[in-house]
Amino acid sequence: MAVTLRTDEPPARAARKVATINVPLMVGENHHLCPGCGHPAATRIFLEALAEAGLSGRAVGCIGHGCYTTMLRVSDIEWIQTLHGRAPATATGVKRVRPDLGVFSVQGDGDMGMEGLHEIFHAAARGERITAIMLNNGVFGDTGGQMTASTVLGQTTKTTREGRNAEDHGSPIPIPELIAQLSGVAYVARGAVNTPGNIAKTKKFLRRAMEVQMSGEGFSFVEVLTMCPTHWMVPSGETPQYVEDTFAATFPIGELKTG
Repeated sequence: MAVTLRTDEPPARAARKVATINVPLMVGENHHLCPGCGHPAATRIFLEALAEAGLSGRAVGCIGHGCYTTMLRVSDIEWIQTLHGRAPATATGVKRVRPDLGVFSVQGDGDMGMEGLHEIFHAAARGERITAIMLNNGVFGDTGGQMTASTVLGQTTKTTREGRNAEDHGSPIPIPELIAQLSGVAYVARGAVNTPGNIAKTKKFLRRAMEVQMSGEGFSFVEVLTMCPTHWMVPSGETPQYVEDTFAATFPIGELKTG
C-alpha cells in the first residue's frame, strides 16, 4: 500500500522541541538556576507574552531581589533593579513619566509579601497603570529557604522545620484575592508553571494583564506558582505534583478579577 506524506506539516517542524524554538526577547540559553526550578519557565512565557502583546522595544521592568533576577541576564528589555520590596513604587514612577511604555514589576513572594507588602497594596489601591507579577515558590530562595508570607500550612522550610502551623506562624496571605477587592484594580489572575496546561493558561493571563495595562483600564496583577526543589527538599521530578497537591490547594489557579 502506498503511503502519502502530509505536506501541510513539514516533518522537521513537527519534530521540533519546545526548548529549541526561538523566543523573542530572550538572550542566551542558560539560566544558571537549580535543576527543576520553575523560574526559567516563568521567564520564558513572560517574554513570549510581552512580545505577543506588541511591547518589544517599549517595555521597562522593575525587579526586586531573589533568584528570579537571573531574568536580567536573559531578557532583551530594559530593567531597573530596585530596593527590596520597592519594585511597585519604582514602576509607578516610570509609568507616570512614560505612560506610553509597558511597565512591569517582578518580585518573588518573599520580596513582595514580606518587605514590600504595603507597596503592592498601595500601588493597587491607587489604580496605577502597571502590571505586577509575583513569582511564588513559598520560600526566600535567594537567602536560604526561609518561610515567607506565602508559605503554605504544613510546608517545611529552613525556619519551619516541622512544617508551618497557623498557631505559631499565622496563615499564608492570599495576596491576589486581597488585591482583587480594591477598586483601582482591573485584572487579577493566578497561574502556575508545573504542567504544560498551566503554563499555557499562565501565558494567557500574563498577556491579558499587559493588554489591560496598555488600554488604561487600571492596575493588573498575575501571581505565578513556581517550583523550588532545592529549598522544598523535594526531588525535582516530584515538584510539579507537589505544587498541585500543596500550593494549588491553598492558592487556586484562575482569573480572580477581569474588570
